[in-house]
Amino acid sequence: MARSYADELNKNGGAEMTLDLSVSPLVVAPQLLGATVLVNDVSVRITEVEAYLGAADPASHAFKGETPRNATMFRASGSVYVYFTYGMHYCMNIVCWPEGRAGGCLLRAGEVIDGEDLARERRPGVVRSRDLARGPANLTRCLAIGREWNGASLCVDGELLSDKDGKGIIVVDTPESVTPVQTGPRVGVSGIGGDGQLYPWRFWIPGDPTVSAYKKGGGSRTRHGQSAKVAARDRRLNPA
Repeated sequence: MARSYADELNKNGGAEMTLDLSVSPLVVAPQLLGATVLVNDVSVRITEVEAYLGAADPASHAFKGETPRNATMFRASGSVYVYFTYGMHYCMNIVCWPEGRAGGCLLRAGEVIDGEDLARERRPGVVRSRDLARGPANLTRCLAIGREWNGASLCVDGELLSDKDGKGIIVVDTPESVTPVQTGPRVGVSGIGGDGQLYPWRFWIPGDPTVSAYKKGGGSRTRHGQSAKVAARDRRLNPA
């Protein structure tokens, strides 16, 4: 399933692309590959992204509804959702879908293309350039993204998409054409949401050295009752 999904995404390789954040994260995520993100004087070319689909996705922070922690995910597209995890890391997501429907794309990895000296100051001890923004927490460290950036606005290809809170602006420039894509299971996701057959919602540029290594999450991924799991996923994705 994951292979045919990637083939479907790649059939329009080289075609012109327009990024629309108001649609499904599954559409947005592969389009973010090759985009550049500029904030705090460092620019990163995105090479790996994961999609999270709110109420339709057991691995999403918004699967069980809105909370103070995930409230930014329910805003209109064009904001940034930053969360704190494992007591030490920040991760950054681009909010998708219209206001009231939670969804987002986690920026997992990228290549520092401008401001490398500053990125190295923020990531002391890193030897190889490829490792500076490899992994979602390393990416946010390079960009100096912390909790204060939660709810910040995006400026995509010169257009400011939202500016509700005045928390700052993150500049995103998309590639001129569709980038080749590979798909597979999301990294470190436990339980059924980490099943790569049901949820192949991690997207990366094939062969890029900055893409993070895959690590399986905990929990069972038995094939027992797989047809029922597929049906449950499809019901969540396409509610009546």
